[in-house]
Amino acid sequence: MVKRSKWWITGLVGLMFILALAGCGAKESNSGSTASEATNSTSGAGSEGESSGSQTLDAIKKRDKLVVGVKYDTRLFGLKDPASGNVEGFDIDIAKALAKKVLGDETKLELKEVTSKTRIPMLKNGDIDAIIATMTITEERKEQVEFSDVYFKAGQSLLVKKGSPITGLPDVKKGVKVLAVKGSTSVDNIKEKAPEATVLQFETYLDAFNALKAGQGEVLTTDNAILLGLSSQDSNYVLVGDTFTDEPYGIAVVKGDTGFAKTINDLLAEMKADGSYAEIYKKWFNEEPKI
Repeated sequence: MVKRSKWWITGLVGLMFILALAGCGAKESNSGSTASEATNSTSGAGSEGESSGSQTLDAIKKRDKLVVGVKYDTRLFGLKDPASGNVEGFDIDIAKALAKKVLGDETKLELKEVTSKTRIPMLKNGDIDAIIATMTITEERKEQVEFSDVYFKAGQSLLVKKGSPITGLPDVKKGVKVLAVKGSTSVDNIKEKAPEATVLQFETYLDAFNALKAGQGEVLTTDNAILLGLSSQDSNYVLVGDTFTDEPYGIAVVKGDTGFAKTINDLLAEMKADGSYAEIYKKWFNEEPKI
């Protein structure tokens, strides 16, 4: 009987010892789990703290390069030199200034060609970070992209061959063939202002200008600043009449990315304040800025 009691007591003590160890192990496990969660939480908070508040800006900084959609066929704004391959113009200089603001170096910039038709799809697809390509701010486009403040003011006008009987919008009547570019506001505007005219649409301004010179139409219409660039290539073509629309240009970014739009607006304000905007404007248009 004594032996049995002794063994029973010994077994009970052993069982209590095992349970005590298990309890300690559970506490250590729970303590370790909480520390891991805290570490993860702290790590996440740190990442958010380092974020710019704009997914686009974060992506630009991560790749260390800004990708901008620009025109390659629009003299004064964005024109590619076939010999050197360089693209130059007012829009290009604005893009360089943006690269310098975001990345500290204007050469950390990649330019991709866009047209009036392709620029919004390319932005939505993530092919480019921003559009700086003579893009008029409209209510319809605001539903698709986020616009910066106005960075250039233009107005729609007409380009004809010297000696043309067309001297202004009232002469654009039935039987007159008007050339314009697909995806531009100019198409809708001319259809509204001259509903009886025939409108032929082309992919690029260069295509439309070549069509004008080939006699496929009597008049080419788009923003006056773009037409000035075309007429500077061939003095046989001149602008006629007054502008008949207001065309405020904006820089477009992905819809909802107000953080990136604010960065661009800050840049434009800084450039106007320090005189660099006026310097670029006068470089390309030989006059004081209109904004």
